[in-house]
Amino acid sequence: MSSLRFSLLTSATVLVVAVGGLALAHATTEHGHAYAAAVTVSPTASAAAPATPTPAPSIPPSASPSASASPSASEDTALDAALSSAAGHAAVAVTDLDSGAVLSEGDASHAFVTASIVKVDILAALLLQHQDADTSLTAAQKALAVRMIEQSDNDAASTLFTEVGGASGLDTANRRLGLRHTTAGADGYWGLTTTTAADQLTLLRQIFGTTTASKLSAASRNYLRSLMGQVETDQDWGVSAAADPGGPYALKNGWLPRTATGLWVINSIGRVDRDGHRYLVAVLSDGNKSMESGVTLVERVAAAAVGRLTGS
Repeated sequence: MSSLRFSLLTSATVLVVAVGGLALAHATTEHGHAYAAAVTVSPTASAAAPATPTPAPSIPPSASPSASASPSASEDTALDAALSSAAGHAAVAVTDLDSGAVLSEGDASHAFVTASIVKVDILAALLLQHQDADTSLTAAQKALAVRMIEQSDNDAASTLFTEVGGASGLDTANRRLGLRHTTAGADGYWGLTTTTAADQLTLLRQIFGTTTASKLSAASRNYLRSLMGQVETDQDWGVSAAADPGGPYALKNGWLPRTATGLWVINSIGRVDRDGHRYLVAVLSDGNKSMESGVTLVERVAAAAVGRLTGS
């Protein structure tokens, strides 16, 4: 796995590294699956110039779990052991879109800092607002959305966060989307938004779930799906570890070292296909001693959690 990217946001008291892990692209494919629609955009003024991403430490690839692994009662033990290995807090929430089975384990009530997984939420809020106004993303907004997700561009995220109305606008959208335990970061610090694994699973259902259950239109859902399905190869770690080898997935990652402690927030949310089923997976963690150890934890928890539901 090649180098990861991150950028810095600073204030007098907090160093915020808002990191992405999700890549957006103009194509509408999701790592092996095609998605049809994209949001129509109208021309407008050009977007601001993109920020230059700073190389982050290289993270070695983790092996994807084999879909043919022998079913065994050890899957329960595997997930318990993975969660118990967390240096800080860790939580996972999973649902099987085909069977309806749901799993929630770990520090379920803990409020985790989102880092850049909130960028999916920001885009969902923007799309919801355009639906209300019966308008489309402008050319400038589309360019910003691509930079925000594909490059994890913090300047683009800050601009779109402001356009949705800042913390108040995001909180309003989240109430409509069903995120009851997510609070947008104050004073423009969107990377310090707090959330739970269950709320992130709710957001994923809005994007990947059924038409009748989602507040987002088909066009909005397909747009988000297509962007989340184009993760750059140096940022495809995380819940993808739970997918079939070579199988489709769509995800968004976030990673953030905290100034006060030097410990890392490592999060990953997305959809994976395994053993013929479609799974939505959210894994959140904090208190990790390094980025590498946090990525290893998140991948181990994701694979074990999906394994528990599949029995493999």
